[in-house]
Amino acid sequence: MLSERRLEVLRAIVQDYVGTEEPVGSKALTERHSLGVSPATVRNDMAVLEEEGYIHQPHTSAGRVPTDKGYRLFVDKLAGVKPLSTAERRAIQNFLGSAVDLDDVVARTVRLLAQLTRQVAVVQYPSLTRSTVRHVELLALAPARIMLVLITDTGRVEQRLVDCPAPVGETVLADLRARLNSRVVGRRFADVPPLVTDLPESFDRDDRPAVSLVLATLLETLVEETEERVMLGGTANLTRFNHDFPLTIRPVLEALEEQMVLLKLLGEAKDSGMGMTVRIGHENFHEGLNSTSVVAVGYGSGDEAVAKLGVVGPTRMDYPGTMGAVRAVARYVGQILAES
Repeated sequence: MLSERRLEVLRAIVQDYVGTEEPVGSKALTERHSLGVSPATVRNDMAVLEEEGYIHQPHTSAGRVPTDKGYRLFVDKLAGVKPLSTAERRAIQNFLGSAVDLDDVVARTVRLLAQLTRQVAVVQYPSLTRSTVRHVELLALAPARIMLVLITDTGRVEQRLVDCPAPVGETVLADLRARLNSRVVGRRFADVPPLVTDLPESFDRDDRPAVSLVLATLLETLVEETEERVMLGGTANLTRFNHDFPLTIRPVLEALEEQMVLLKLLGEAKDSGMGMTVRIGHENFHEGLNSTSVVAVGYGSGDEAVAKLGVVGPTRMDYPGTMGAVRAVARYVGQILAES
């Protein structure tokens, strides 16, 4: 266990390195921070921190920089979440509040997160598997062609075309729409299949094939695995941190191009619900992201997360500010979904 003084020295090293981008020496620490001890004592504390693997010397200069282990301790024990100012909170509320639909909410959230944190923003669309049904609409496009529209509690809209074996009358369509909604509205997707399996039997024999086809299309929509989508923004922000990536920025950019990598980055945090997850450097599963940190949090219209959002940036990150921005944006997105 590190002493309180050495924890304070580590905190000061992280703060100075994040702020100045330069390795930190004992003389600078004693000048910038009220540590209450001599430079010699600070040098001794830095030697212990280096021996324990919390800081290291990048080259022959006297300065030290935090390691992944040092950042981990900083996040877990030393960093509070920096609250946003009233002006920042109002700006977030106004910017997100004027979104017109779910796609617009996600697009605005990505832009906002990238601007607030100056990192790469990643926002997952609300997952269908964690949603409930708000409404099912059936629209006749032609005598034997129906459009099925599924609307979720998060505002997500899925559309499917159904080509029926024979024309479907408006009376049958209205009847199916009413019976379907009476059974599935407000239900979680996983609970829907057993609620509708006997529905075709309540229709005339001639209408059952069309009814069965509509139900099959609905159930396919509910269980699709390809529905997980993410939106990415602010990739250009990484160019400001070229010197933070030991070899080249290319592996980071290549990893961020892969949809499944982004989903796993956010999805690994699914068990933590609405809680925040910070993964630092080599804690990230993808080798291309070993020089980055990921700050992610769940968002939703209630106590349960329907999706995740977060940012990816270099390990030399303003963790308190980034964590505060990510948490605040997630809270406002959740409010918008609840009100939509």
